[in-house]
Amino acid sequence: MLKRLLIVLSILALGLLLYSVFVENIFSSRLSPKDTAKITLNDLKLKVEYNRPSKREREIFGALVPFDKVWRTGANEATTFETNKDLLVNGMLLKKGKYTIWSVPMANTWKVMFNSKQYEWGVNEKMEPLWDPNYDAVELEAPTQKLDTTVEKFTIAFDNTTGNLKLTMAWDNTKIEMPIKEHSSENL
Repeated sequence: MLKRLLIVLSILALGLLLYSVFVENIFSSRLSPKDTAKITLNDLKLKVEYNRPSKREREIFGALVPFDKVWRTGANEATTFETNKDLLVNGMLLKKGKYTIWSVPMANTWKVMFNSKQYEWGVNEKMEPLWDPNYDAVELEAPTQKLDTTVEKFTIAFDNTTGNLKLTMAWDNTKIEMPIKEHSSENL
């Protein structure tokens, strides 16, 4: 009896492995790989987890990512932003915690929303963003900058090269920056 059970379990395991490799293709690389941007400054810790779609010779803003519509700000899973301290982002108070980031790319500015709701995925089966505006903690606008070079993979990063911390997002020939400061009573 035990021998039959082991044979059946082995056949099932082999079947699942073959299915995973040949049908689901679990060992192939993702078209939009996961990435993390982190920065630690003294006791301030910031982290963004996101997926990086590629340009692949496509027109991006105003086409693949339509203007004036909510975008999940990356691909696949919803992009998350985590801070262990209260912040001023573009001058607006963002309490410590974990947020999802949503954006509305426009020709000259982007609207960026830090949303307190956690979503497992960025879009539903109809490819509509799962974003619920009732959970927006902060909504801000950031002007777009035209780049001289092309950014092939969507990139989120922290820039502190001048001592003025910024959260940046860049893809294709477009970049936005949002200044970030740790919130304290001195900032009031």
